[in-house]
Formats: sequence, C-alpha cells, structure tokens
Amino acid sequence: MIIDLQFHLEDPHLQALCEADARLAILIHRIGSLTISLNTNYFETLVSSIIGQQLSVKAAKTIRNRLIELLPAFTPEAISIMDTELLRNIGLSYAKISYIKDLSEKMISGFLEFSKVPLMSDQEVMQMLVLVKGIGPWTAEMFLLFSLGRLDIIALKDAGLQRATKWLYQLEETKNGKYLEQVAHQWAPYRSIAAFYLWEAINIGIVDSSEVLRCI
Repeated sequence: MIIDLQFHLEDPHLQALCEADARLAILIHRIGSLTISLNTNYFETLVSSIIGQQLSVKAAKTIRNRLIELLPAFTPEAISIMDTELLRNIGLSYAKISYIKDLSEKMISGFLEFSKVPLMSDQEVMQMLVLVKGIGPWTAEMFLLFSLGRLDIIALKDAGLQRATKWLYQLEETKNGKYLEQVAHQWAPYRSIAAFYLWEAINIGIVDSSEVLRCI
C-alpha cells in the first residue's frame, strides 16, 4: 500500500527547519510543498532496494518489472522457489539473487518480524535488517525513510545527498566528500525532511544547473 507523506510550508516541522538553517530555508521555499510516497509493502520495498544497488534507476526499474512478470504474486514464498537461472536471465546477478532469496527465507521463517517494525526504534530496525545478506546501513536507512517515514534519518553514504549539500552550501571540494557531516547537525530532529528536499532539488534539476538560490 502507498501512503503519502505531505509537507507544507506552514508545517511546524518545516518551520523549525527554516528557523534552524537559513540556507536550507531558501531551498524549502524554492521547492514549496512536497509529497513523499511511502511503500508500506515492506518485502517489496526491500527487494526493490536490493535490485537497485549500484544500478541506475532505469535499469533497476526494468529488472523489477521483469521480476513482477515472472511472479504469480510478489511474495517471499513465490521468490523462494524460483529457479536461480531464471532470475539470472532477467538481469539479476548471482549475488543479488542470493540476497533476495535470503530475505525471502528470513521472512518465511519469521526471523524478520515486520509486524513489530512500527513499534521498533530506528536503531532496532537497522540492527534487524543488516542481518539479511546484501542489506547494509544505506539500504536499511532507505527503508526507514521510504517505508516507515521516520523523520530523523540521514544517509551519510548517499552520494546524491552529499552532492546536493555541497551545491546548496557552496562548500569547498574535499577529498573525502563529507559535506553532509558539516551541516546536518542543524536539522535534527527532522533530518529526513531535509534529505527529502535535497533529493527533490536533484530530481527537478536545480542541483546540476547554474541556478543560484537567493536569500528569502
């Protein structure tokens, strides 16, 4: 099921971010209201995240659509019995096949208790998910953001967020590429919302344009 998470300029969360960080406030007002769609089908979300690792959005979508065409239902049981070579033929690597199968088996066995996830802390969810093959901190963070809608997650390993932060704050080039680390402390406890706006700045093309944001 898809649930929309909506942010409006009069939202107290956005107002708090704007008061805490004047530069981020410029971006928030430039973009305006924002809607983030959360996929509450946890299994489907995690499979899609594994498929998308180190692939372009277009390539990942193509493979995911091929997988859907093969499946009688997008369930752990259906994927667990699928032939490995059949999955390989739709573009999945052997490594990703093993990850998806491990995820499926851990769901079937009850190792992953998704019914309890909404009541778990961010750290507890992270600790549970990284026990699945192929799920590291970044994938777990994306799950917290785009399935659970947690409001104070910052993915420090996300290249897009690092790039957008460098652009927004006009930071000097560094060899380690750590730009978020310089500014994200200002956004707590709403770091996820800041991240959503930074990703949207990439999506609408202003990060890669010559546009200079003016003070409001």
